[in-house]
Amino acid sequence: MAGPDFSLPGARLAPALVAAAGRALSEEWRASEPHRWAAGRPRPDGFGVQPRDFRPSDPEIGRRILNGAFVLAGQTLAVGLRGDPWDRASPSRPFAVALHRFDWLPDLIAEGPEGASEALRLTLDWRRVFGRWNAFSWAPEVMARRVFNLACAGATLAARASEAETAGIAALLARQARDLLGAGGIETAAERAACAAVAGAALRGPPGRKLLDKALAALSRALPVTVLADGGHATRRPDLALSLLFDLQTLDEAMIQRGLAAPDAVHRAIDRLAGAVRFFTQADGALAAFQGGEPGDAVTVAAARAQDEAGDRPAPLELGGYHRLDARDLQLVADAGTPAPGPWSTAACAQPLTIAVIAGGRRLIDAGWGRSIAGGSTIQVGERPFGRVLDGFAGRALGPRLVDGRPVVEALRHEAPGAMWLDLAHRGWLARYGLLHQRRLYVDIHENELRGEDRLTPTARVQGPDGRHFVPYALRFQLHPGVQALVSQDRRSVLLRPEGDPGGWVLRNDSLDIEVEGAARPGRPGLQLVLHGQRRADSGARVRWKLSHAAARVDAGRVGA
Repeated sequence: MAGPDFSLPGARLAPALVAAAGRALSEEWRASEPHRWAAGRPRPDGFGVQPRDFRPSDPEIGRRILNGAFVLAGQTLAVGLRGDPWDRASPSRPFAVALHRFDWLPDLIAEGPEGASEALRLTLDWRRVFGRWNAFSWAPEVMARRVFNLACAGATLAARASEAETAGIAALLARQARDLLGAGGIETAAERAACAAVAGAALRGPPGRKLLDKALAALSRALPVTVLADGGHATRRPDLALSLLFDLQTLDEAMIQRGLAAPDAVHRAIDRLAGAVRFFTQADGALAAFQGGEPGDAVTVAAARAQDEAGDRPAPLELGGYHRLDARDLQLVADAGTPAPGPWSTAACAQPLTIAVIAGGRRLIDAGWGRSIAGGSTIQVGERPFGRVLDGFAGRALGPRLVDGRPVVEALRHEAPGAMWLDLAHRGWLARYGLLHQRRLYVDIHENELRGEDRLTPTARVQGPDGRHFVPYALRFQLHPGVQALVSQDRRSVLLRPEGDPGGWVLRNDSLDIEVEGAARPGRPGLQLVLHGQRRADSGARVRWKLSHAAARVDAGRVGA
């Protein structure tokens, strides 16, 4: 358990100055002619094996590129037939990141010989424009994925390239991979080392083997820090566990092609990450999305699980501070841990005890959006946000870390015949309001329903005159995009209807004020169900709620009549 991350004003200025100075010196050195010369030696002998990326590709994306349009990060850049995307402005920074990461390369090659030829042209054009150095395109978080994608495509590109072009692409890949091992922070060390190792496995000759050995040594040091003993990723993001699993599966398979065995640390991490992916895979086949992560899609998750030799093993019920409760048609995942600390927290969310619910195989309630507690499926007390994201100079130097948002969290799990439940609590509201948030989540397996109770319990410090003031609170349920919500006339129940579910689910509650509001999440808009209340600080508050299938409620009413 970790306590609140309280810091004195300006306490992060010194580490921010150190980080900024170190980054500036690193970039200056990496851009220098001596470093570029050293990182480019020795030159590899071309490409040998072709590593296999187990992520599924999408030939339709490649087809659009052949027709002159790059569709990346939800946006489109029209360049025309055989156009040049490198000589024009990208529509957004996320688009530019995806473009320079070569995220399009596997999809373009999947389109066939014409796609592979176009991929070679685009790669050579990128090398001409950005091959020497560029602060953006050679940033470690951008370069890592480009190295991986180029390594997996190298042999295919070489089959259509001249000897000089092949030598140039191989030398560029080796230089980037070597540079990758010396840049970046601890939070990306495992990914960078894995990508560099895949490049070393793909390159032929002693230079490739030397790069592979150096990358494997770095990877063996980074994996125990990144992959926790239970398989969770140090960021607590399920999608990053899946991504690293893909990278390690590719590395393991490439080393088998070369007649080599991956280090024990790699095999151990693969087994642990595979267990984590099993845990986070929900009834719709995609991942539970927590702590700023994305759910991905069922096809991608299935591709990773297809390589899992223990795929039939039951998923654990608790992993990395998360708990699962499953009934016949209900699946709940609760975040009963604290957000990741320090450099691991650049996407972390201050949403303690938030939940995600799958109902009837469809996503009904999401864990949240954004990074503040107002975007989570949990209780917010008062109007001020809980925790904050580092900004200004410190945020630019250290990254947008989450600070002052890591409360002590307690969790107890119980099981009985036909039921299982969690008793959760966090102390994030103690310092400001003297309140303890307690949440009970109870799944009745026989009745196929979820019952919840949220309490705001006062502590001794708010007794007396200071405890008589009223404290507003809001219990929110972030509905998955596409879920419709209809409040009943008595305002004691809400019909929630996911896309494709003609019946829907009913959430009953004993709140005095319930509203359906818009959720200003990026991308596809959605709704949030908000249960408002106001209680005296010395008496606390309690909200009870129950989620059950609408058809079951109708049947029960008919029987009672």
